[in-house]
Amino acid sequence: MATAASDNKAFFNQLKRYYSFYTGGFVLFVIGVGILELMGVPQKILGYVFLFATILLYAGIGFMSKTADVSEYYVAGRRVPALFNGMATGADWMSAASFIGMAGTLYLTGYDGLAFIMGWTGGYVLVALLLAPYLRKFGQFTIPDFLGARYGGNIPRLIGVLAAVLCSFVYVVAQIYGVGLITSRFTGLEFSIGVFVGLAGILVCSFLGGMKAVTWTQVAQYIILIVAYMIPVVWLSVKHTSVPVPQISAYVSALPKVTALEKEFNDKATPKGAAEESVRAIFRARSAEGDRKLKGLEAGGATFLAEEKKALEDKVAALKAAEAPDAKAIEAAEKAVKDFPADAAAAKKAWTAEKGASARAAPVRAHAEAFPAAGKTPEEQEKNRAIAKKNFLALIFCLMVGTAALPHILMRFYTTPSVQEARRSVFWSLFFIFLLYFTAPALAILVKYEVYSSLVGSSFASLPAWVSNWAAVDKTLMSIADINKDGIVQLAEIVIGGDLIVLATPEIAGLPYVISGLVAAGGLAAALSTADGLLLTIANALSHDVYYKIIDPNAPTTRRLVVSKSLLLVVALIAAYVTSLKPGDILFLVGAAFSLAASAFFPALVCGVFWKRANKLGAILGMTAGLLVCAYYMYLTYPFFGVNAPKWWDINPIAAGIFGIPAGFIGLIIGTLISPPPGKEIQELIDHVRYPSLEGDIDTKGA
Repeated sequence: MATAASDNKAFFNQLKRYYSFYTGGFVLFVIGVGILELMGVPQKILGYVFLFATILLYAGIGFMSKTADVSEYYVAGRRVPALFNGMATGADWMSAASFIGMAGTLYLTGYDGLAFIMGWTGGYVLVALLLAPYLRKFGQFTIPDFLGARYGGNIPRLIGVLAAVLCSFVYVVAQIYGVGLITSRFTGLEFSIGVFVGLAGILVCSFLGGMKAVTWTQVAQYIILIVAYMIPVVWLSVKHTSVPVPQISAYVSALPKVTALEKEFNDKATPKGAAEESVRAIFRARSAEGDRKLKGLEAGGATFLAEEKKALEDKVAALKAAEAPDAKAIEAAEKAVKDFPADAAAAKKAWTAEKGASARAAPVRAHAEAFPAAGKTPEEQEKNRAIAKKNFLALIFCLMVGTAALPHILMRFYTTPSVQEARRSVFWSLFFIFLLYFTAPALAILVKYEVYSSLVGSSFASLPAWVSNWAAVDKTLMSIADINKDGIVQLAEIVIGGDLIVLATPEIAGLPYVISGLVAAGGLAAALSTADGLLLTIANALSHDVYYKIIDPNAPTTRRLVVSKSLLLVVALIAAYVTSLKPGDILFLVGAAFSLAASAFFPALVCGVFWKRANKLGAILGMTAGLLVCAYYMYLTYPFFGVNAPKWWDINPIAAGIFGIPAGFIGLIIGTLISPPPGKEIQELIDHVRYPSLEGDIDTKGA
């Protein structure tokens, strides 16, 4: 024991030296790129430098960490100190959703976006109390490993594999989406190509050294992402409030100014309010026209379609026959004829989008108001407010429980030297995650104030370069059109996607391009770190739990690792292809993964630790019921699938776990009570996991 403790301390000190040198080297690299910018090197070249330098750095760590040892490949040799495991878990956790999407969601939704911070942070309390120490004491490689051993048999293991693959796949699609977004913006590549270029950076670490390579790369990635996140928000804080602590200045100084501007935008008696109302009136008219056309199409079909097109053609003829033809009006009318939908399906799609303009006709949403609700009558407003509250609480619940059930996060606690270190690791994970989560709301407020005070009211003739740069990446992320033709930018004329807020912050704040590259590198680090962990979870579940545990238990180490790496490559390519289809925004995909994980795993894991009576049939019914109910509700209500069924109790599809989790518990309880209790061997396993042993808590149990 003394020798092991001494070795661990020496290893810890060695790691501190390595990462101190690494941090200093990274700072010098950023300064060097800044000097290149001052020398006039084109921004596109600097973008490539940041992209490929960081990928090469991660590749170097992956190459140095390459291993053929099973324990090193699956659980990093179980010797990662708590501090560094906390950093690695923080990077694993700080996915593209946290780094890219969190502040963007808070920017768009204000108070409602706090559900993500509260849910994800609270979830780590559940991890610390209910699962992390016990799974580390169990001492195997994967979550399906625990399910197979605890519930006795391959069926619970296979269901666990299926659930792990499904929720991890949904999650990894969101990370690859973030990688594609960053790559396309900072290299000029098409999004679909950028996805596959970024994929190379994801694969290079996990492919070479498994969990060992991923762990040490994630520590490096955390350092990059937290530095990249903090610099722009501190700069904005100093710029607007002269206070370098954004977590204070945003609420004390910037938020009251944002609230005052929001009131001004909504007050028709003020010049800004009158200008905003002129734009909103146009959107209301468009929405009403779209609604009229949809009703006409539903009633008249092809006949109505022909009548509408003829009306447009008659308008062109009338404009041309006028005494003083208006060339611009004729051009616009001819364009309307040219763009007219070719068939009923195309018309329905176009006019549904036109009807959707009503969302942009609404007054400005108050950032600090809890559960703002639209409605024509007080009763309708109160009903909508109740729905908003219900979804807020449901999302917090799903994210908390999902945090305690995500396989790629729980696997991290298999890598510590002991149960005690696993507990400490949870503390450090929370600390490193807190640094970013405490800053995200401040960043959202400061960026909103910058947009309200600098972009709104400016001239269309002098739009900043960042607007056209991001519009070239994706029109849904950034577009501004002069709706009322007054040449001045109104807030209602701006479309900003939440996924660009963090990445565009340096440009919005007027910082040098080197800081934009740094933030892109941080976002890339966040997406790559999580994607590495997720792909490894999928590949390990398939290779270890299916191939080794079920198909070929006598497979040699070399073949097991070859199978794992082959599966890693296949899954990564499939995920990249799905990502190129843009199945949803980053935050929804991540939230969906949490609901799926919570529904499938949480009841079986918690009951597996704390209820000795829980048995095989209960686990099978519970995991199956939870997963199916959750997935079915998402299929019914998420627009991507095109079903558009009514919501159950008005719950949004991202919080589908609110139905899946109870279904999982009910299935597990019923299945357990109608079948015999587990045998003596499993009862002893539960005692081993739950209670300290005489030998201490260092567990070296292997494959």
